[in-house]
Amino acid sequence: MLHILWSIIIGFIIGLCARAILPGVQQLGFIWTTVLGIAGSIVGGLIGRMFSKPAPGSAFHPAGFIMSVICAVLLLWLWGKYGGAMTH
Repeated sequence: MLHILWSIIIGFIIGLCARAILPGVQQLGFIWTTVLGIAGSIVGGLIGRMFSKPAPGSAFHPAGFIMSVICAVLLLWLWGKYGGAMTH
């Protein structure tokens, strides 16, 4: 249960970072910002672990965090490019 709560909190932080990096107005609320961050964290964390293995027992992996933000920015850009066009 704590792992799910931790994923939601980190996902929200990643989503906020992505929204701060990508310029423009995104019409995303708390839920969609969190979903964006969680999706970016899943994809980015997997890519980060492919290239750099974390130390045994470490709770934080910098490569995974950086890739999570990059993937969330990419997902946000794709949402702005294609997702917004579908709703209008």
